[in-house]
Amino acid sequence: MWKQSVNWLRHHWSGVVMLAVLLGSFVSAPVQGAAATRVDARAAVMIDQQTGQVLYAQNATKRYPVASVTKILTLLVIEDDIAHHRLDWEQKIKIDHAVAKLANDWRFSNVQLNEGESYTVKSLVESMMIVSADGSAEALALASAGSTQAFNQKMQKMAHRAGVTDAKIYNMIGLSNGELGRYGLKGVDKDAENLFSAQDMAKIAAYLLNHYPDVTKLTSQKFVNFRVTDGQEEQMININAMLPENGVAAKGGEIDGLKTGLTDKAGNCFVGSGTFANRRIITVVLNAPGEFNNQFTQTQKMLDIVMNRATPVTLTKVQQLSAQVQTVKVAHGHHRHQTGVKIKPTVVWVPKQLATAKHWPAKLKVRSDQDTIAHRQVRAPVKAGQRVGTITLQLAGMPDFTLPAWATTSVAKHHWWQF
Repeated sequence: MWKQSVNWLRHHWSGVVMLAVLLGSFVSAPVQGAAATRVDARAAVMIDQQTGQVLYAQNATKRYPVASVTKILTLLVIEDDIAHHRLDWEQKIKIDHAVAKLANDWRFSNVQLNEGESYTVKSLVESMMIVSADGSAEALALASAGSTQAFNQKMQKMAHRAGVTDAKIYNMIGLSNGELGRYGLKGVDKDAENLFSAQDMAKIAAYLLNHYPDVTKLTSQKFVNFRVTDGQEEQMININAMLPENGVAAKGGEIDGLKTGLTDKAGNCFVGSGTFANRRIITVVLNAPGEFNNQFTQTQKMLDIVMNRATPVTLTKVQQLSAQVQTVKVAHGHHRHQTGVKIKPTVVWVPKQLATAKHWPAKLKVRSDQDTIAHRQVRAPVKAGQRVGTITLQLAGMPDFTLPAWATTSVAKHHWWQF
């Protein structure tokens, strides 16, 4: 009975446990100073949402179970369906026996869904994102694609669009395959769980927010009523304890999304989104050990690490970078043997000590299909505005950041008959 009670608390964060977080009973000690430089989690990453610049990375490319963080990708598919008129926010979805069975299983995070009752897409999405309702995620996926396998294919397609190519996707929820019962995949191990890297989840979250920014209006809600049936409602309390004025609310900025996750394999997971230093950032923490709120503590630690050492600066021209990346040699050019290089203005997070530096350290790599290898040159002809390679900013204490580089002038090709 004690073990069942512990499992109930682990899978039901709304209610008493979540209320304690909202009131501050589980507030963890803040990170002291800038000395700590590592997050206590299996993997972590922080990126600038708009540019994709990696601001912090810790074991960020290895795949791990991510539990209900999966539902960010599920939401992306549903948003795409709605945008293309395959689903509608007010469309009603009827609950079958298998979905109702999962939705009312005490082991899982849920709102009550009654067999034969119909619920709007909007209410199911809200419950999926605010209290991590597993039955709601399953109902949405089946309405979208008709089966777990078909919905998985849609998830794979959307993940590829976001730049994720090697994730292992078994279902729309993040539970093990066997826990889906009738809707589990045939021929797949019952213990199989979705596997993503922290970097994968950051890319998916950024893609979601870049294309559907209004999702934060949903994920930032602290309390939402869910209609179970006529005359019966239950109040949902947002699991995200980093929302403003909560017990572990973010410091130095404001979090307004996105999703938590927890299974025995995945541990405590959290993908956050919010505004810091006037930039929208994405944070990912996978498998933070200890108490269920530690993923929030570790997210704040990562935020502190980045904010203490870096600041966003607008990079407007290549002349702000090392002299060696401002031109590129051109082989077989007629009268000209180099071209200037230009970049598009972009915001770059740099170490604070470099913010006012005259030149930032960088290196230029020419396009592989243009490389003469021996001299690292591009081959003529070159047209103004043609992409000639990439410039990598080498920022002390931060991951390198790569930008595309274009030629500023045209260089005609020299032919043997020309003098």
